Amino acid sequence: MRRREFISLIGGAVAWPLAARAQQPAMPVMLYAGEAQARVLAPLRQGLSETGYIEGDNIKIEYRWAEGRYDRLPRMAADLVRRRVTVIVAISTPAALAAKAATTVIPIVFQTGGDPIKLGLVNSLNRPSGNITGATQLNEEVAPKRLELLHELLPTASVIALLVNPTNPALAETTTRTLRAAAQTLGLELHVFNASTERDFDTAFASLIQLRAGGLVIGPDPFFTSRSKLLATQALQHSVPVVFEYREFVAAGGLMSYGGGSSDTYRLAGVYAARILKGEKPSELPVQQGTQVELFLNLKTAKALGLTFPITLLGRADEVIE
Repeated sequence: MRRREFISLIGGAVAWPLAARAQQPAMPVMLYAGEAQARVLAPLRQGLSETGYIEGDNIKIEYRWAEGRYDRLPRMAADLVRRRVTVIVAISTPAALAAKAATTVIPIVFQTGGDPIKLGLVNSLNRPSGNITGATQLNEEVAPKRLELLHELLPTASVIALLVNPTNPALAETTTRTLRAAAQTLGLELHVFNASTERDFDTAFASLIQLRAGGLVIGPDPFFTSRSKLLATQALQHSVPVVFEYREFVAAGGLMSYGGGSSDTYRLAGVYAARILKGEKPSELPVQQGTQVELFLNLKTAKALGLTFPITLLGRADEVIE
């Protein structure tokens, strides 16, 4: 009889116990920081299936969600270690950092929009040492470009706001630093607002209206991504031009998004997790770097805000939603 293997999905990372341990079924566990999103789970499952693992056939996925509460992640990661899981697949920067802090033995596969070397996840992209490897998408690096695009759309605006999540300091601090430098180059005044709960969104939008900010850049963060629809709705209600990172925001009524295409990096995380289950070591798998960026525009929202996209923006868009 074929021994079944198991996966648990937690809110930001995936973990699997090695088959050699204790003669028990392998138990991959995924720790995912945020809500269950098809944009993450579908390509992840695809990567697993490409390498021979089909959910419900020879692998079981157990789901647990941190629901944007990053303070839960260390406890979740520690629980995975106690359960002697085989691989931890960490889908987000907070989850990856929590998993790395929890174990130096269990293999970890991460997906992040940050620089894994600066974050302290790996020492080298080509030869990651120890028990961790993964895939990155262009996100943190293109944050200044979002500000430039907003400036291109709103050339007369002199004040722009930035929204970051203070409970994710690794991304919040880097994003703030890079956008302050970009704003100075563009001659813009940048105001930074914090949000780590949905109630904070109301406060942030009210504050930027009082400041008469011309627009808002939403910083990269899984908590924000999982609430793309809410952010798009509030931006339109407050008549604020906003740029974010993913198409989901624009599809939900947001004005504009620009960021790295993440589907393939989620797929690669699934592939790497499966390859580790088959016996490969994280140190043998170089960190994969995504190079794709995508620009999405919403014409209906622009019209509602009394804005017109310049031809230069329309011509560069991957998709214009009408």
